[in-house]
Amino acid sequence: MTSNPNETAGDQALLTFLAAQRDAVLSIVAGLDEDSWHRPVVPSGWTPAGLVEHLGGAEWHWFQGVVTGAQPEPPPEDEELTPYDPTAAFVSDLPSAEIIAFYRNQCAQSDAVLAATALSAQPRGKHGVPGQDEPPDVRWVVLHMIEETARHAGHLDIARELMDGQTGLGPR
Repeated sequence: MTSNPNETAGDQALLTFLAAQRDAVLSIVAGLDEDSWHRPVVPSGWTPAGLVEHLGGAEWHWFQGVVTGAQPEPPPEDEELTPYDPTAAFVSDLPSAEIIAFYRNQCAQSDAVLAATALSAQPRGKHGVPGQDEPPDVRWVVLHMIEETARHAGHLDIARELMDGQTGLGPR
């Protein structure tokens, strides 16, 4: 592999769009007070804290787990790992600073994977959801994360407007 395996204009455009969506997420939640950070404003019950934590977990899953094949660290002996429930509302009791740091860290780790991996490469790990096809290449993973991040940035946009009336936050 070369030092920059994603040199085509198309590859760079995808990486630029992914970075912009991540920046939008952080811009939308910037300035929220802790109460708003943990307050659900839609009937399904998710909170900004839970949604940003979910996005950090998605970054880990897709880039560390699926692209590189890494296995998650087991939880400490005194903690139980809660299985992922796709129907549960995304909530978290962690402070906003901790979740934002987690999200930024996961994005940085994802970027490190992408800096060393061609988008045409086949993932080394598995998504592992029964009945769903595995991603054919890293480019598919990047496209999926653009979609996932943009979707949840839109959710956060609406929540922010309902909480304090702020609109148009983040890069457009």
